[in-house]
Amino acid sequence: MSDKNFDVGIIGGGPGGYSAAIRAAQLGKKVALIEKQFLGGVCLNVGCIPTKALLTSTDALDIIKKADSFALHVEKVSFTLEGMIERKDKIVQDLRKGLEGLLQSNKIQIIKGKGKLLSKNEIEITGSTNEKITAENIIIATGSYPTEVPNIPVDHKKIYNSNSLLCLKKQPKSMVIIGGGYIGCEFASFYVRLGVKVTIIEALPSILYSHGKDLAKLLTGSFKAEGIDLKVGAKVLRCEEVENGIEVHLDNNEIIKSEIALLAIGRKPLTQDLNLDALNIQMGKHLEIIVDDQMRTSVPNIYAIGDVIGKWMLAHTAVHEALVAVDTIQGIENKMDFSATPAVIFTKPEIAIVGVTPDQAIEKNMDVDIAKFPFTALGKAHALSEKKGFVDVVVDKKTKTILGAQAIGPSASVLIAEMGLAITNKLDAKAVIDTIHAHPTLPESWQEALLIALDRPLNFPPNLKL
Repeated sequence: MSDKNFDVGIIGGGPGGYSAAIRAAQLGKKVALIEKQFLGGVCLNVGCIPTKALLTSTDALDIIKKADSFALHVEKVSFTLEGMIERKDKIVQDLRKGLEGLLQSNKIQIIKGKGKLLSKNEIEITGSTNEKITAENIIIATGSYPTEVPNIPVDHKKIYNSNSLLCLKKQPKSMVIIGGGYIGCEFASFYVRLGVKVTIIEALPSILYSHGKDLAKLLTGSFKAEGIDLKVGAKVLRCEEVENGIEVHLDNNEIIKSEIALLAIGRKPLTQDLNLDALNIQMGKHLEIIVDDQMRTSVPNIYAIGDVIGKWMLAHTAVHEALVAVDTIQGIENKMDFSATPAVIFTKPEIAIVGVTPDQAIEKNMDVDIAKFPFTALGKAHALSEKKGFVDVVVDKKTKTILGAQAIGPSASVLIAEMGLAITNKLDAKAVIDTIHAHPTLPESWQEALLIALDRPLNFPPNLKL
């Protein structure tokens, strides 16, 4: 096989793309990984990792500010946004360097440039060098980009998107966040703890509207307690640049003045310039690539994974899709199942969801038991001075199989893994209850919630099941 011929050609070096490359190389395939900018994609460079690095800084700041509640006295604390950004950049650079070494150790050929399909087996690469390669199988993993709208022109100076805001080193006095989904809420949680006056504008009836009423209600209360101004059920008509900031005009005639704004209304699949139409690759109404449960497109040897398919735009989902796609190429039976996909929001408090939510179960009139256990009844939460929050579970009434779970509170992002494992393996409530959980820990909350679902509460009054 020549240097230009590959078993697998992958366009996009994000979590899906590089995971597919490593898995294919492990199976003995000759792999080319094409990346136009930085390895690691959105997640490593302008998404998951940098935002969590910044939020970790404000988590530490939050603890220092609450030192009195831990019987500690702190004289003075100082910080700069610039310092936090520099820490974030160092983390990203270190991980990016490590990823490049990992790919090289797996003998994957990394090609810098922009990939475009010429045929079902040919990829044209433009960039510092222009070349063509052939591949027996092709995986498209080009990711997504921030959604923009004409009436809110992003200039990256006063109106930012989620990518460019991560580079802002001068702390603003005030900001408007347009969009109350997970991206907007995470940035709000970060900036308000720096002392920035934050306003969130959301067109739907609540922030995190699609994530469940109880979760949205608790986070709404937390945000208001921190001083975040929430404008829900309000639409932005336009943004205008004024001296020292911007004016955001709402459909209720209200005008909000702010130093900067963040447009955070979602992301779109990045399918432009791939030449998909010429190959008759089927796409949906949002220009997402349509795939089957083995990640195949309408062209059998071309696969698509990650944000570009427009389903779960999450790094961990892209990784799993990558494994399914490569297994299929290798002839190993594997299919994608999204039923136990966890979703995590790193606000303060954290939120995590997996499987069927209580709202979904009620809406579909499912024959289930729903049980909630509050952190006010959990010893570890008291020790942490983090009593705000709860876990809840959805259990099949007949079989007692665990169908779904939610958590809001300290370490919800870590807690949810146990329920993901339970749902994936179709475990019943007894399996988790009979697993001895260390005390005092946060995961005990799952045992307690499941005991409530079975009408056997230990550390909670009887007859309080939802």
